[in-house]
Amino acid sequence: MRGISEMEFPEKYKWMLSVGSPRYLVEAFKYYGMTEIVGKGSNSTIMAMAKYIGVIEWYTDDDIPWCAIPPGFFLKKDGYAVPSPGAILAAKSFLTFGKKIEKGLECYGHILIFARPGGNHVCWYVGENEHAFLCYGGNQSNKMGFAWIDKARLIGCREPIWKIGKPDSVKKIYLTETGELSKNEQ
Repeated sequence: MRGISEMEFPEKYKWMLSVGSPRYLVEAFKYYGMTEIVGKGSNSTIMAMAKYIGVIEWYTDDDIPWCAIPPGFFLKKDGYAVPSPGAILAAKSFLTFGKKIEKGLECYGHILIFARPGGNHVCWYVGENEHAFLCYGGNQSNKMGFAWIDKARLIGCREPIWKIGKPDSVKKIYLTETGELSKNEQ
């Protein structure tokens, strides 16, 4: 497994490294930039994650959509119950994870599930603006990274059943279009 240096993390998002993020998100940030191998071969880290969550028999190549692997890996590693190995590769399986959060109450560190042509997508909420969520996750442009996703595509939001207590950072995060933290929510 690998980790990034703070210098590799995008400058405009470095605030996420110091807000007391949930542990699973802190660990996921260390894999920022992890990229699948297009064509022949697979990224060994993605494949190791697939093995850890028990799907290596079905998940044989990183050209197969892998957005559900990082949430499954980091949440399981942090001791949370994740969807069963037979279901976890489907992003929509995360609609059964933790507890349901109603639309409009999405917060930092929550799991977001989106509709997309040909399937669905799962990632973490790390912010929002009026029209879109800023998401962090896997298989976003074939790598682990950030993407703005239209709020209209959201089909579900889930929150872990916190083991100790909800971190203070789990709250609404309003951002400007550039990804910078908003300084005035009026």
